[in-house]
Amino acid sequence: MIKRIIIFIMLGLMAMIFFNLASNYVENESLLKLGRYYAEKGPQELGAPNLVTAVVVTYRGLDTLGEVTVLFISAAGVGLLLRRTRRKQNDEDLEKADRREERAGVHKPASEIVETATQLLLPMVILFGIYVFINGHLSPGGGFQGGAIIASGTMFLLLALPESHISRILIAVTESLSGFSYVVIGVLGVILAGGFLDNRILGLGEYGDLFSAGAIPLIYCFIGLKVGFELSAVLDRFRKDDTGPEKT
Repeated sequence: MIKRIIIFIMLGLMAMIFFNLASNYVENESLLKLGRYYAEKGPQELGAPNLVTAVVVTYRGLDTLGEVTVLFISAAGVGLLLRRTRRKQNDEDLEKADRREERAGVHKPASEIVETATQLLLPMVILFGIYVFINGHLSPGGGFQGGAIIASGTMFLLLALPESHISRILIAVTESLSGFSYVVIGVLGVILAGGFLDNRILGLGEYGDLFSAGAIPLIYCFIGLKVGFELSAVLDRFRKDDTGPEKT
């Protein structure tokens, strides 16, 4: 009874807070000083038509670095929480064990329709994710969105074909190199241009072209690969790590 009373009190307080926010909300009729600077000077300084995501990876580059770090910590935390068994086995041992289970018939094979659909759709999903982060400086998209699309392709593969194998070594190496390259570009911005992740370390090119906006397309590629492989690693952990007690 006391628990229910506390719940109702908390709900009442939250309702009062949200009602106060909604009733006193006033829409801004003009941009703030910082927003006006982004809107007026951003296209000229950054050379990117998609100003929103360009601001995220340039003017607010340190914030983006923090977001990528949080994602890495989350992926590492999931790996630690799920790795309750087989802690002394390396990735190659786990993959060999999966192959033995596959030969023994533990995994139920997918139907021909599912297998064919996966072979047709998976490359399209991966290609679309690459397109999203490569064109992130020109159209809606960016590194996080493209990486999430690539990870959704990994999830599609694991759900449709559970017997498929993903190299954890490849995931770890690609994710690490992408993150390291991202930081290197940021430091080069401090040395060669005006600040961390300053995209003007490369020429801005012709406004609206694919190869334009300085280093922003390159930054998006590294962010997309890092996010995609980190999320893929999380999905792979959910599938592989809880496989039963370790044999001695």
